[in-house]
Amino acid sequence: MASTEIRPTRIELINMTRRIRLARKGLDLLKMKRTSLVMEFFAISRTVKGMRENIRSDMGASLETVRLAEALSGLVNLERIAAMSVDTDANVATKNVMGVRIPTLNVVYHESLLSEIYRAVSIPTVINDSIIKFEKIFRALLEIAEKENSMRKLLHEIDRTKRRSNAIENILIPGLVANAKYIRMRLDEMERETFTMLKAVKRNLEARNAVGGGAL
Repeated sequence: MASTEIRPTRIELINMTRRIRLARKGLDLLKMKRTSLVMEFFAISRTVKGMRENIRSDMGASLETVRLAEALSGLVNLERIAAMSVDTDANVATKNVMGVRIPTLNVVYHESLLSEIYRAVSIPTVINDSIIKFEKIFRALLEIAEKENSMRKLLHEIDRTKRRSNAIENILIPGLVANAKYIRMRLDEMERETFTMLKAVKRNLEARNAVGGGAL
């Protein structure tokens, strides 16, 4: 619905037309952004699905390796080596994906007696294989956590972009179009009123001239 507080002037009509054009351009950009975000979301979703399937198969193989290591080296030796394992921390940074700030995880390994050289020389091969397999699973789990968090961020941005585009498409643009229509209507009315007034003035002048000419 058009606002009755709008000034029905040519300048206002030009400004209103310009706002409509900008609003439609902004709507197109928001729709393009939403499409890109949805495509990115599904791309990450497919990647995560594949990684989860790989982890399920890797976990079974890794547990089997641990059982074999326990059988060959004994539980005490296995626990002793596990206690020597390196501690890790995960640093959180952020990256920008189409305007969305997404956290990224970076694993930091602290110094440990259980270095790769020590493992290769002094640790039974079956235990070293178990360590390698579980390190792979650990890194994959961190990557999955990072990607799933990215998906949540993307979903939030997709929803926010959808709400903004709906507001522009269903509220802002129709309101601006209604205002522009109201201004055009009022300008047309004013032109008709001016034309009618000018015709009346012309008739009055002609009548006065006719009376004046007859008196002469």
